[in-house]
Amino acid sequence: MIALLSNLEQYVNNDYDNIDPLMKLAIVHYHFESIHPFYEGNGRTGRIINVLFLVLKELLDSPILYLSRFIIRNKSAYYRLLQDIMVKENWEEWILFILQGIEETANETLILIKKINGLLEDTAEKIKAELLKIYSRELVDLIFFEFYTKISYIEDGLGVSRKTASNYLAALEENGFLISERT
Repeated sequence: MIALLSNLEQYVNNDYDNIDPLMKLAIVHYHFESIHPFYEGNGRTGRIINVLFLVLKELLDSPILYLSRFIIRNKSAYYRLLQDIMVKENWEEWILFILQGIEETANETLILIKKINGLLEDTAEKIKAELLKIYSRELVDLIFFEFYTKISYIEDGLGVSRKTASNYLAALEENGFLISERT
């Protein structure tokens, strides 16, 4: 198994084979799933490898294209096409399937990014209108940077005192922009 993984790693890093990186992604994904190196978690690991491969080949700036939803939605076709490669050496359908997944996922991701940007802009306008004293674009960007925020993020991001950061978060919560959850 180590030899197979080593061979796959060499293939991933061979940039002289003139194979389109998206086609190569489909090939790499198939081979990783065929090697099946772990007792469990091979699917998740394979999907992570997909997105990291796209970053490695500079097709993505950051790992934001997750094929998991597409694969889960099309699970029966996914497994049938994997099997077809083993039995019939039918690479064309597999590669087209993965390319379709990349296209659909890219379109869905673009729609999601536009929604998030719209929400960010709407929130910025509302905070500016309702909390002008604490408003800054940097503050709005910070509360959208992660799925959650905490005092230290605001403190470090804005260069304000802990008390000021705490007051900002309290004001945002009081006005319905944030919900506090203690862990």
